[in-house]
Amino acid sequence: MKHYLALPRAAQKRKSPLAMIVGFLPLIVFALLATVSQDLALWAAFAAAFAVGIRDFAHERMIRLLDGGATVLFGALALYAGFIQPSLTIEMTRLVVDSGFFVLALFSILIRNPLTLQYAREQASDDLWQTKRFRLTNYGLTALWMLVFAAMAAVDAFTNVHKDLPTSYDAAAGLVLLTLATGFTARYPGHLRSRAEPANRPARGFAGSTRPR
Repeated sequence: MKHYLALPRAAQKRKSPLAMIVGFLPLIVFALLATVSQDLALWAAFAAAFAVGIRDFAHERMIRLLDGGATVLFGALALYAGFIQPSLTIEMTRLVVDSGFFVLALFSILIRNPLTLQYAREQASDDLWQTKRFRLTNYGLTALWMLVFAAMAAVDAFTNVHKDLPTSYDAAAGLVLLTLATGFTARYPGHLRSRAEPANRPARGFAGSTRPR
């Protein structure tokens, strides 16, 4: 049975390594702007999530779990912090954001449709993304992001308890973890294709050769 969030086969492949991390762009925008202004960070992240989601919906008539979840999360937080609870601290906002992304990653694994799978399919050929190894690799990649979100949420919780700590510690830890996870994710498509190419070459050579008589 085809999953309701699955990417159609006819969808255009995006070979740029940035295509794998476009879904995490709203979180990156929020992390970069949070030290400047909480309201600016939330609204900018909401705009980024909405733009990514609309782009994919217009092109493929689908909304990815990560895009939809980020849009709802940042939109709700922007409204709450801006109009209902303006005194909401940036530490608590970070905790809600990072916990929300952790839940999204965990939920995607539970429904057997890892967050990164929907983006990785744009980077791989149809023959590759139908393999078991491809799906298992994306389970691992999504689990990596889930651990990153959990670590970021733990740091957020620690700074919420120890309010005497500078907010820069929380921001720095989050940026370091995001940088590491983003760098690994950006390199993943090229690594996967390089491993698949040697396996495909003998098959192409055999198919194109003629047996001597």
